[in-house]
Amino acid sequence: MKRTLVRFAFAAVLIAFTAFAQEAVNPALRPPKGAQIAIVVFEDLQCPQCRLQAPLVQQAGKTYKVPVVRHDFPLPMHNWSYQAAVIAHYFDSQSRQLGSDFRDYIFEHQPEIFPTNLRQFAEKFAADRKVDLPFVVDPQGKFAAEVNAERDLGKALNLEHTPTIYVVSSKSKSHPFVEVKDPRAELFQSIDAMKAE
Repeated sequence: MKRTLVRFAFAAVLIAFTAFAQEAVNPALRPPKGAQIAIVVFEDLQCPQCRLQAPLVQQAGKTYKVPVVRHDFPLPMHNWSYQAAVIAHYFDSQSRQLGSDFRDYIFEHQPEIFPTNLRQFAEKFAADRKVDLPFVVDPQGKFAAEVNAERDLGKALNLEHTPTIYVVSSKSKSHPFVEVKDPRAELFQSIDAMKAE
């Protein structure tokens, strides 16, 4: 009887600890509703490494049919990435796909972009897709607030670099997320490991 009570108490503590651990996971490191696994990436549109890794991340998302959740994390040393992120959020407001396409377009043209011609690239992107780009993209500061919120999310995770890429799972109780340090070597392997759990 005493042994059964000890086992029951141990099981209760373990359940409580697991529930606490799940609650302690930052919501940014959870898949979107309806998905069991996702790739979460914090990126800076002016970051050369982000530009290099973006196609691999998109390829992994398509290969495994898992959502890719992109967060803007403009770094202070980059002189046009914050404004590019604000414009990306404007395009997000038109459609998520349009916002994602704009980010990819900016990565494609990143070496050609400067603070003085960013607007021209955004206008060309909009014109090619027959979408209006207002003269003042963010008059109320709504999109800047969204960028700030995503940057704060990254700061809460103690991000140190971009891109920071995670594979996240709603299935795994012991490891609900893993940071992918070397995407070329680890991204597909990390997704396989999450799927296997």
